[in-house]
Amino acid sequence: MARTEGDTWDLANSVGATATMVAAARAAATRRPQPVITDEYAEPLVRAVGLDVFTKLASGELDSDELETGVGFPRIVDTFAARARFYDDYFAAAGKEGVRQIVIVASGLDARPYRLAWPAGTTVYEIDQPEVIAFKTATLAEVGAAPTAELRTIGIDLRDDWPAALQEAGFDPARPTAWLAEGVLIGFLPPEAEIRLLDAITPLSAEGSRFAADFGSLNDGSEQSQEQARRTAEGWRRHGLDMDIAALTYPGEHTDVAAHLRADGWDTTTFVLTDLFAAAGLPGLDETEQQGPAATISFVRAIRA
Repeated sequence: MARTEGDTWDLANSVGATATMVAAARAAATRRPQPVITDEYAEPLVRAVGLDVFTKLASGELDSDELETGVGFPRIVDTFAARARFYDDYFAAAGKEGVRQIVIVASGLDARPYRLAWPAGTTVYEIDQPEVIAFKTATLAEVGAAPTAELRTIGIDLRDDWPAALQEAGFDPARPTAWLAEGVLIGFLPPEAEIRLLDAITPLSAEGSRFAADFGSLNDGSEQSQEQARRTAEGWRRHGLDMDIAALTYPGEHTDVAAHLRADGWDTTTFVLTDLFAAAGLPGLDETEQQGPAATISFVRAIRA
């Protein structure tokens, strides 16, 4: 499962399986009596991928408490529900400020173009691997889902010339844009590719543009991190899934996205996971839950001044 030069994936393996994991958590969160988020499309998407443990989590057959120990994420359903709510609220705020051009980078199984109430005149661009885009589009069509904004999908690898493909699809760099890079800048790209991504976004961002992302590293390369990765992989294997998330990341220090954006003229605000839990109205993480790589990830919202 380790990354290789020019590798690709679908939603049942490699990096794609992590997108399915996150969607399964959103589906489980949607089933709760007072859900933090509502994503009616998460469960059918996860079922279509066909990974047993995630299908069971999404459908309620597997209680999330059974995944709480050893899979690398504290309170996995709450964690990804809080993250989804954080970005949903970001888009809602951008819409209120008149932003009508949206770009979701490495969109995975994100169903925001279908489940959010976008203001009239909004265009959403989704960028991901061609196989991922095709799978999601077909699956959502089968369940009768329709976009709630004008949706333009771009099937391209982020290692290729995605800015050109984006503009060919009608993206206008003169208009303010709300960008989202959810789950992209946490070690799944080499540091130099992270810089290239950010340096491609800034010239395409007119005054008043927004950017949101999580950043850091799920694998800092330390002995402690490697031991945590080993335990996490064993935890997933106990549930019948061969997924070593640390092996899918590039170890070592990664880009301080907030600092890089500030240097390029963005106004930034950073958050940590406990902030997201508080904003979502979820019980806070205890001291034990705040340990481990997932709890070290930071979050940023930025505005192009």
